[in-house]
Amino acid sequence: MTAPTEALIALDRVGMVYRTASGPVEALRNITLAVAEGEFLALVGPSGCGKSTLLRIIAGLRARSSGTVTMSGVPIERPLGNVGMVFQAATLLRWRSVLDNVLLPAELAGLRRADYRSRAAELLELVGLREFRDKRPGELSGGMQQRVALCRALLLDPPLLLMDEPFGALDAMTRDEMNLELLRIWGEASATRKTVLFVTHSIPEAVFLADRVVVMSPRPGRVAAIRDIDLPRPRGVQRRLSVELSRLSLELHQRLSGEAAADPLPSLT
Repeated sequence: MTAPTEALIALDRVGMVYRTASGPVEALRNITLAVAEGEFLALVGPSGCGKSTLLRIIAGLRARSSGTVTMSGVPIERPLGNVGMVFQAATLLRWRSVLDNVLLPAELAGLRRADYRSRAAELLELVGLREFRDKRPGELSGGMQQRVALCRALLLDPPLLLMDEPFGALDAMTRDEMNLELLRIWGEASATRKTVLFVTHSIPEAVFLADRVVVMSPRPGRVAAIRDIDLPRPRGVQRRLSVELSRLSLELHQRLSGEAAADPLPSLT
């Protein structure tokens, strides 16, 4: 997928400077990026390069210092109401049941819980947690908690899903399972997929999940490269172990580390 001309999300020369007691710290510089409706875009880069800050700017949770951000052509100047967010920690309310945690966005939006109970139940069925709807978060594994967090983010059927290192705290096997689960829920074989921006430190994870991978530079974070990922969909376990995915992962690793490629690799766009 090449850079979209009709974008759901568009960033134009976005910059972010934090004011601290010891002086200004530039987190982001001149970020220009367009994300198409239904696209799965992954952001990779070193720690501290501003990936999470960029997600919060897109969500309207943090004010940018310069540039513009729009959703469907409308400037984002306040927190978006039609976005789902999933963080590294599931951040579930431990005193509430699984079902009540999933229903929380409806309550916060002032909507009737009763109108969304069937939707919540369907989502829990989709991720295999129907039998755990009355359990508390402490009775679930880490992977199960993240499934609940994903259901909560999808409850109001937002067109945009922002995911900030959502599987980073999970063990490798559970993380692989969650990657497959996310692609299934996202509906990679569907024509009505949600738009996903996914932050990760794992290059293979980014390549496996995304249509495009954005490589960010060390702070101040800039767009160092954008790589189309032309692996066929749907993607399963065999695709994750393929030579093509390994070569793309190596290319991006070399781009991030500044190493020279030992063999010719596809060029970055």
